[in-house]
Order: sequence, then C-alpha cells, then structure tokens
Amino acid sequence: MISVFRSSGAASAPREVDITQRYLMIALLAAAHALVVPSLRASAPVPRAQHCVASASDVKRVRFLFSDTGGGHRASALALRDALEASYPGQVECDIVDLFVESGCFPFCEYPAIYKQLADNPWSWKAVFDFGDSAFGIWFNELFTTLVCYTEFRRLLEKSPKPDLVVSVHPLLQATPIRALAELDGGERTTPFATVVTDLGSASAQWFDKRVDKCYVPSDALRTLAERRELSDGQIVQYGLPIRRGFWKGSSGVGDGSSADAIRAKLGLQESVPTVLVVGGGDGMGGLAATAAAIGDDLGSNPGQSQLVVVCGRNAGAVDELSQRQWPANVNAEVLGFVNNMEEYMAATDLLVTKAGPGTIAEASAMGLPCVLSSFLPGQEEGNVDFVREGGFGDYREDPADIARLVAQYLADGPGLERMSEAARKAGRPEATVEIAKDLAGLVGL
Repeated sequence: MISVFRSSGAASAPREVDITQRYLMIALLAAAHALVVPSLRASAPVPRAQHCVASASDVKRVRFLFSDTGGGHRASALALRDALEASYPGQVECDIVDLFVESGCFPFCEYPAIYKQLADNPWSWKAVFDFGDSAFGIWFNELFTTLVCYTEFRRLLEKSPKPDLVVSVHPLLQATPIRALAELDGGERTTPFATVVTDLGSASAQWFDKRVDKCYVPSDALRTLAERRELSDGQIVQYGLPIRRGFWKGSSGVGDGSSADAIRAKLGLQESVPTVLVVGGGDGMGGLAATAAAIGDDLGSNPGQSQLVVVCGRNAGAVDELSQRQWPANVNAEVLGFVNNMEEYMAATDLLVTKAGPGTIAEASAMGLPCVLSSFLPGQEEGNVDFVREGGFGDYREDPADIARLVAQYLADGPGLERMSEAARKAGRPEATVEIAKDLAGLVGL
C-alpha cells in the first residue's frame, strides 16, 4: 500500500490506495499514449515553426495563454499586451485566454482553486512541484493534458480571429497547444509560438520545450535551466521579467524625479517618516496579518514616528483583522485591500516585506526597493530568495518576530539601506517588458 495525500485548508489524513490500482491507471494511460500521441506527432513532425514571421496583414493578432494559478501569469500577459499595444498602436490586437478554465476540462478547469489549496500547504506544494519537475512528471503531464484537453485547446486556438502569434506565460501550456497549433496549420506549424517564463530565480523544467520559436527568460539561473533542457542559443532570449506598466522605465509619475514625500502626500500618507510596505501578492498570502502585526509592535517599541502600509489584496480576513487592531501610538498604520497603483506605494516606501513572488521582487528591484522576504513556495520560489540575497538588496526570515527585528535593523542603518537600494536598481530590469514586446512583434513582421 502507498499513501496519497489530498491538500485542503487544513492537513488531512493520508488516504490509502492499492498500488495495483495506481499502476493499472498508469498502464491504461500508457496504452492511450501509445495509440494517441504518435498520431499527433505525425501531424506535427517539425519541432519549430517553418516560418518565424507570420503572413502580412494590416493588424497582427496575438493570443496569450495563461491560467490563474498565482497572479503572476495574468499580470505578465496583461503587461505584454499593454506594451505591444503601446509600441504598435493600431497594428496589434491581443487576447488573453485562461486555457484551462475556458476549456472546461476536468480537473484542469479547477487548477486555480487547486493552486490556492496547495499554496496554503507548502509540503503538498513541494510534492506536486517535485513530481511535475521529474522526467516522468513532464511526460505524464503532456500525456494527460493531451488526452483530456486536446480538442478543446484546438477549439480555443482556432477561435476567430485565428492568431498570428501564440504566447504562453504558463509552464503547463507548451506541449499540447503546440501540437494543436500544428494541426490547425495543416500538419506543419507555421504560426510562431513563444514562451515567456514568469518565474525568476528558479522554475519548473516544464517551462522549457524545444519546439518553441523563442523562450524569454528573466535571469542567468533560468537561462542555465533552459540550456539544460536543450534549448538553443537562438531560442533563448534574456531581458528580464515582464512587469506592470507603472514600473516600466520612463513611466509617468514614478521614477520621474518625484520625491518619496511628494508621492506620500498624494497617497495621504505621513511625510518624512520611515515607511515600511507589507504585501502578500494579490491573494494576501504568506502569513500577512501576523507579519504586519509583529512589525507594527516592533516599530512601536522604538523611539520616533514610523509608518506601516499593509496591502492585503483579496484577503478580506486580513483587512478586517488588521483594521480593527490597536496599533502603537507612534506607528501610522494604513491597511488596504487590493490596489491598482502598487508602483506608487513602492515609490513612497523605504523597505518592502513580501512573500518571495517573482513579480513583486522584479517590480521592487525596478523601483530600487530593498526587500525582506517572509515566505516562499518550495521548489518554485526558493531561487527567488537567492536572487535577492545574491543581488545584495535583502534577506529572508520566516518567523514574524525575526522579520520585525530585521526590518528595524535595516531602517536603523540609513547608509546600508541606501546601498541596498542601489543594489536593487542594479538587479532591476524596468525596460524588460517593452523589449520582450518588441521582440515578439518581430515574430509577426512588425
């Protein structure tokens, strides 16, 4: 007998499954693989597009493939859409498709909900990540996705107007879409297909498929991983991570010389006081409330006035808990839900406390903002901690009390904090989104 664990909001008891049942299932899938997959490969014998530039047309259509398993995939797609439309007004039309949800194929259509459950249980996330990162896991995912989703993926890819370029911003949306696209192109794929990796310091091997035309990576670590997966130098392009428009180089209002105090005044915050920003991604994850409370209490124990801004995202429970809390008299605490102007709050801040999400770290470095990392997803986000540490603009602590002490230590060292800010700017790539967009445009002849 073996134990198979189901994730939920709380730890659940192991469910015993007869090992013969498991291997019977694998054998059936393997038999289906032997029957189905060779025929699909026969319809797409060429690993990469035969024509890297799409046919001439007045308007080029780009279809982004993503799923809401974490906020970074959608955010990256939206950022690239904005960059394409801003750089080529009237020449590009983009649509963004949650391929798993819109396919309606079970269990794939439930992936966003499953992701949230797994992310709340790091041990279960680690098990799933490690399986998916193994050679068998990569093979199994491609097989299972093809068997269950192929027809619906093909329907969504051929949905009028048919795209001139397909861009995946999700690690599980390479293999099956590429095969479906080849069939739609008449047997040999002529529509360019690109992958934009939205992880930063570490990533699943499933991001890297040798059949893509371009694979955009944000860091040296992921370039190395792409090379290990046998992508060629001609396929790998390194600019940085796509980030939201407000963080682009030259964006109005931020990075234009406006002082932190001027932006604080605009946001209704106190001026001329040390300010800490605490975030937990769009869903307010990573023990946000406990961390913010510990930081507030520690700041209150020190002389002088300070300021704490907590952005809870969609975590309504954290908003309620922190809004009702009695904060120290010398700490101005601002508790917010979801905000659409994160770039302004980062520009108004001296120090960021965040889970080790790749998008938040990339945006912080673009703003020159030192970081204290409070949590990470095992496997996927571990390398992000290394990215910050090795970049010299922050460190990791797990216990809320330890986080609070490190925050106080950083704020007390003005020259050190400024050196960290410079290191963050050096690591930042505020021009990456536009550069990726222009490179993608080249695949459709713009």
